[in-house]
Amino acid sequence: MTENKEVILSKEYLEKLEDELEYLKTKKRPEIAEKIKVARSFGDLSENADYDEAKNEQGEVESRIAKVEDMIRNAKTIEVNENSDEVGVGNTVTVYDEEFDEDLEYKIVGTAESNPLEGYISNESPVGAALIGKKVNERVEVSTPNGKMYFVIKNIK
Repeated sequence: MTENKEVILSKEYLEKLEDELEYLKTKKRPEIAEKIKVARSFGDLSENADYDEAKNEQGEVESRIAKVEDMIRNAKTIEVNENSDEVGVGNTVTVYDEEFDEDLEYKIVGTAESNPLEGYISNESPVGAALIGKKVNERVEVSTPNGKMYFVIKNIK
């Protein structure tokens, strides 16, 4: 059921997960238990939409709790080397996109934390994996499902 796969997280994201877990266990769980209790008091459970809804919500919350606990248990926090001249997990990288003639900024994170729309890309994504280990002024070819992309690394922080 649990993977035991190492989960790469920033310290900030790990703290966010710990806060979420605390909220789910201390606030959300009791809230749902109360909803179930109230819905049960209405009688016949076979035609009780409130009860069904509360039980579904309970299942979703318990599933999320298990997932967050698993992520925390298998977390490896990123130690960002501020003086590194190579791209690594935790770095923010500014690249020049040759095709679109524009600069883009990406923060390289673990898969659990990735959010491409916000500029957080996974170290396992095509772009993230291609940037890892590269240096400033290096040209990087990225193979994506939509074809090849070319970047030049302008800055690593």
